[in-house]
Amino acid sequence: MTDQQNTAANEEETAPQFSLQRIYVRDLSFEAPKSPAIFRQQWEPSVGLDLNTRQKTLEADFHEVVLTLSVTVKNGDEVAFIAEVQQAGIFLIKNLDDASMSHTLGAFCPNILFPYARETLDSLVTRGSFPALMLAPVNFDALYAQELQRMQAAGETPTVQ
Repeated sequence: MTDQQNTAANEEETAPQFSLQRIYVRDLSFEAPKSPAIFRQQWEPSVGLDLNTRQKTLEADFHEVVLTLSVTVKNGDEVAFIAEVQQAGIFLIKNLDDASMSHTLGAFCPNILFPYARETLDSLVTRGSFPALMLAPVNFDALYAQELQRMQAAGETPTVQ
């Protein structure tokens, strides 16, 4: 009986673990350089989106992942507004091999953060009196795979910081 309990305890200690600890806004900015004149123009927006992720190890098995969404919306040739949100999360991640850890931090965690970032960005934009952006979902798994291919072609290896 004791051997079975020890085996079960050892399996629990080495089993992969993932736990979301906290989601928070790390940084937030909004600028509408042509206000209020921009509100008097015909609204024909073009949206530019920059997306970035970064991660760092906080301590032991705790990791911070930051998803940055930067949006520049132009009305014709004029910038209507610039909005940026850094949505962050703290994740407890244990007992993963390097490849799984890299995928979890580079794709799985940003997938969790994106809906929060999108909602924060929409709220910020509507507070600036512009229509909500309603950004389309992003396939972080595909973006991660593309980045791996790029790194392999360049002879680089993904690292966890």
